[in-house]
Amino acid sequence: MLLTNVRPWAGSPVDLEIDGGAITALRPATSEPDAAGPDAGRIDGQGLLALPGLVNAHAHIDKTWWGKPWVPNPPARDLNERIALERTHRDRLGLPDVRSIAEQLREYVRHGTTAIRSHVDVDPGVGLRGLEAVREAETDVGADVALELIAFPQDGVLRRPGVDKLLDDAAAWGLAQYIGGLDPATIDRDPVGQLDVLFDIAERHGVGIDIHLHDRGELGAFEFELIIERTRQRGLAGKVTIAHGFGLATVDAGRQRDLIAELADSGVALTTVAPMTGNQLPVADLAEAGVPLGLGTDGVRDLWTPHGDGDMLRLAGTLAARCGWRRDDQLEAALRVAANGYFVGRPGAGLTVGARADVVLVDAETVAEAVVAAPRRELVLAGGREVVRAGRFTA
Repeated sequence: MLLTNVRPWAGSPVDLEIDGGAITALRPATSEPDAAGPDAGRIDGQGLLALPGLVNAHAHIDKTWWGKPWVPNPPARDLNERIALERTHRDRLGLPDVRSIAEQLREYVRHGTTAIRSHVDVDPGVGLRGLEAVREAETDVGADVALELIAFPQDGVLRRPGVDKLLDDAAAWGLAQYIGGLDPATIDRDPVGQLDVLFDIAERHGVGIDIHLHDRGELGAFEFELIIERTRQRGLAGKVTIAHGFGLATVDAGRQRDLIAELADSGVALTTVAPMTGNQLPVADLAEAGVPLGLGTDGVRDLWTPHGDGDMLRLAGTLAARCGWRRDDQLEAALRVAANGYFVGRPGAGLTVGARADVVLVDAETVAEAVVAAPRRELVLAGGREVVRAGRFTA
């Protein structure tokens, strides 16, 4: 395929040569008309802004009721009550549902997301059925999208008998590339015990760890330290991610600097969902220290939140707004967080020779304008194959 006359990251117009699902050459755009047409393996990019495929680094795709009748969001006083409500209502709603998952995946792709890391609930009630449902939905969608799964113990690792065995099975059988955890101090009330179980499984089966940390202040910072310590001891640098990480956002500046330095040194990454609360991670400081940071939608249309549409470009604008960013370079930095392929084995932001041919075309003059306006995705290529045209899923 030859994708002509596009402007990567709003730079000079180029032609992208694509072969075997990868970008094989970039050369100055030709002035020749696109006489051959798309059927001959040539697509005219019409001078549009080219962005790399977006990366949803923190999703909960198994929980979605997308495409089902509207579900009022039930009230809950705290995290434990929300967990109990979900456990009570999910069977009534038929969750996890392959059709809803597939529809949500199509929405992700329609908005230019070509790689997803999703947490999938694993507990005695659902077993490993959620992981199987997501993989079935992935097949139904038929788009060449990278989908990495985390076996996620939403209801705790130690307090629910059998969860540790389910996590071990998910890793041993290749159903998940990561195992998750959740607030080991406040959910299981045994931070050392939960983390030792998770790191034992990860080391035994060669998988990664992606753990939710909502705990704030010094308790959250203490959990950071336990995770950093075990990452070093087990030689898991580059394979451990902390999601949310509110503890880092709610300690004093000196403590925060020390934790960021330890994260960078130990090879532990972070993801954020641009939360509506004031617990924003220090995005610029993390970038300066070289700590990988990804952005994710979290849940979309589920029993945790009625919000969201899966548009990572719009979410990059939300991240910029919540960080107080206004300059063009800052808006572009937010987009690079939303396109961070580190979290799905694709370091960097693509659109270079040798990179996988995940390309998103939008009608915008600059990257900053694209982040603010979130215009329609005119074309999306996933692995060099067209999956979206004029905002419509076509795969």
